Amino acid sequence: MIESPLLPNLTGYLAGRWAESLGGATLAVVSPANGELLGRVSAAGGEQAASAVEAAASVLARPAPPAQRQVWLLAIHDALLANQAELARIITLENGKPLKESVAEVEYAAGFFGFFATQLDHLAPRALPDRIRGCHWTVHQRPAGVAALITPWNFPLAMLAKKLSAALAAGCSVVTKPASATPLSAIALWTLLDRLALPAGLANLVIGPAGPLSEVFCGHPAVRIVSFTGSTEVGQRLAQQAAPHFKRLALELGGNAPFLVFEDADLEAAVAALIANKFRAGGQTCVCTNRVLVQVGIVGRFAERVAERVARLKVGDGLDPATDIGPLINRDGFDKVAAHVANALAGGARRLAGGDPPRPAQAWGAFYPPTVLVGVEPSMQVCAEETFGPVIAIGGFNDEAEAVRLANGTPYGLAAYLFTRDAERANRVAARLRFGHVGVNTGTGPTPEAPFGGMKRSGYGREGGLEGLLEFCEPQAIAAV
Repeated sequence: MIESPLLPNLTGYLAGRWAESLGGATLAVVSPANGELLGRVSAAGGEQAASAVEAAASVLARPAPPAQRQVWLLAIHDALLANQAELARIITLENGKPLKESVAEVEYAAGFFGFFATQLDHLAPRALPDRIRGCHWTVHQRPAGVAALITPWNFPLAMLAKKLSAALAAGCSVVTKPASATPLSAIALWTLLDRLALPAGLANLVIGPAGPLSEVFCGHPAVRIVSFTGSTEVGQRLAQQAAPHFKRLALELGGNAPFLVFEDADLEAAVAALIANKFRAGGQTCVCTNRVLVQVGIVGRFAERVAERVARLKVGDGLDPATDIGPLINRDGFDKVAAHVANALAGGARRLAGGDPPRPAQAWGAFYPPTVLVGVEPSMQVCAEETFGPVIAIGGFNDEAEAVRLANGTPYGLAAYLFTRDAERANRVAARLRFGHVGVNTGTGPTPEAPFGGMKRSGYGREGGLEGLLEFCEPQAIAAV
């Protein structure tokens, strides 16, 4: 069992206090590395979720001014950094990622609170310059209302921070449901929030099965916006549930990121960027590369350099400082990766690095070696679907037009990357890529200061940047004589 000063209560947080009893149901949280039981968390049901929504709604009658919201945001930012080491340990224990990545995740999460604390001036009323129709006009950004936040397991603290920071900055009250596999990071954050003595009901935490809780969020009239990060299939269900109530949705959904390498690219820089981008969180991120597309004249050289680098990576327990890649979240993730690799090999692809590990006998311990495949085709599962694992799949293209066609040949549009020394080509190709985030000669992902979100089946709405703040606002125009 995990012991931590940030986990004095393994339960939800409703109306300003820790929930004492939720009917006896619990969720077992285990280490994906070794199966150790980290704790049993009290699980909420629909009744508790409704109570959390009502507690959040009650706070809206007493809105906090922007100056107070800024104080809260900065205090949360500082609390995260002051507890960075322990928060990182918790992330690694329940998620499995290497500790060095968890440390970076805490800093990334804190950055959203720090950034949105600087953006509140953008919510000030805006007066239109002219007297129109005999009236003076002002445009106000009002809090949307209660915001329901549903977050995934792959970045258990950062994904929560993205949503919570913007919602609090906008003046919303929130009810949050973290992933059942990784609720401890959220509980640790709420321990810090509890120490700040926020108004009761401003920030509520419910932990439990996704179905009953999301049904409450989508059906309760007090919830006005649902922000979700996860699979496209679940996003579709939420949209169907929310549609009869005309709720706003912000959806960051699945991806199938292309990584384009043109023959004039700096190959060493491209290889280094690919390794860092692809293997973060063991390849279990929506923005990591899923398809590597290399101009045919340099495919061989590029693939050899990638395979050489990948062979040096160490797979192991995330708490080991030498570990580069931790376990997949569970055996289901392992089975998907193994199936994609097998499908590619059966279709004629070649494996330059990696091997066939034994399938774990239990749900945990799903260690998959970093793998490099070359000669993949668009029809293969490893290209057509999101693999969500440590597999680099390399294919080729002949010219710029084919590169763009192959890159866009997916219903998803979250992130894409391209490498070339030709600035005109970089600008030309980036403009034609139908992805919400495009890295040019970099594999970097999103940042708090810039909007991030998807196109096509990767969802809609933005997190980060001013756009992420305005997701939680409703503009109101007032005309006065």
